Amino acid sequence: MQEIHGGVTAAKGFTAIGVAAGIKKDRKDMAMIYSEAECRVAGTFTTNVVKAAPIKWDQDIVYGNKTARAVVVNSGVANACTGAEGFGYCRETAEKAAELFGIEANQVLVASTGVIGQQIPIDKIKAGVEKMKQLLSGSAAAGTLAAEAIMTTDTVKKEIAVEVEIGGKTVTLGGMSKGSGMIHPNMCTMLSFVTTDACISQKLLQKALSASVADSYNMISVDGDTSTNDTCLLLANGQAGNPEITAEDEDYAKFAEALNYVNTCLAKRMAADGEGATKLFEVKVVGAESKEQAVTLAKSVVSSSLTKAAIYGRDANWGRILCAMGYSGAQFDPEKVDLYFESAAGRLKIIEDGVSTGYSEEEATRILSEDAVTAIADIKTGDAGATAWGCDLTYDYVKINADYRS
Repeated sequence: MQEIHGGVTAAKGFTAIGVAAGIKKDRKDMAMIYSEAECRVAGTFTTNVVKAAPIKWDQDIVYGNKTARAVVVNSGVANACTGAEGFGYCRETAEKAAELFGIEANQVLVASTGVIGQQIPIDKIKAGVEKMKQLLSGSAAAGTLAAEAIMTTDTVKKEIAVEVEIGGKTVTLGGMSKGSGMIHPNMCTMLSFVTTDACISQKLLQKALSASVADSYNMISVDGDTSTNDTCLLLANGQAGNPEITAEDEDYAKFAEALNYVNTCLAKRMAADGEGATKLFEVKVVGAESKEQAVTLAKSVVSSSLTKAAIYGRDANWGRILCAMGYSGAQFDPEKVDLYFESAAGRLKIIEDGVSTGYSEEEATRILSEDAVTAIADIKTGDAGATAWGCDLTYDYVKINADYRS
């Protein structure tokens, strides 16, 4: 497997574009992905009981139709808490795209992100669909425009592509995502779209995605808020020409590994781009009795506001980490825990068997001053582990969310 230049247009048969449709002022705000061939589709969605209209529309397709050709995305308005009218606008959007492409409306997935509670400007949405139909391209630049168009408070675009050999053929996976605030494990306020030219059964496509999401998107947290619009969609059009993957064999393992690489990279970029963030904060729990125990502990630490504030202040306040592990609900012996801080500046053991090592505060501050910082907790009870990603908590997070609508 190797990383290549590109995003959602990297795989054979996929085109995309991003445009300004007038939903937001002077910014790109609509994106489209289109496949020349019918795609098998898989998806995962928010666990929030309050689900946006596009979630309900897409779930019908992913769980029912299981095939798709196009994805239409808007940013600026979430189309959440909009009732029957909002769901009707999903249908109108899909019908407009279906009319232009000569396909069925239930082959068009839709997604929205932005302010909750407002109805989407359907006339602008439909005009945007027409505009994008004329501009679709398979170029890497077009994929980048799509990645930029789905951003809300994101400060950077997020896209990636990889190639892997499967069945003697080169299979490509490309993805883009958005997410900066309202990010918390269990499918965060994020949109993620992955395209691939792999030939794989729908059942295994969904299995690979669900497994990958558990170890990638569901292991990030910015602020503890799980959104109404979380969506991850995976489309496979089979254009690579590899023998169809129908069993959990070596070919499936290669595909799953490549998919997880794409999703993990996108997840980490979202965590690093948390609203107001200055650094990526990674938490590794090792030596656990089970993966479940490690996941619970890692999530608790990466979600701790006090810990995140300490990371921002470059303060090796390790008591906050041990405290977050203690209230996580996972059982462990705090008097066995070793804790390290690590970054490009080095690695430092902070506590051993639950007590301070007498470490140098100056050395700890130097390590915590890098753009990416890792806390490693070894609980010394087994061989399992898990990794979670988040960011520091800064003054700017409050400023961004205090005037998000205004």
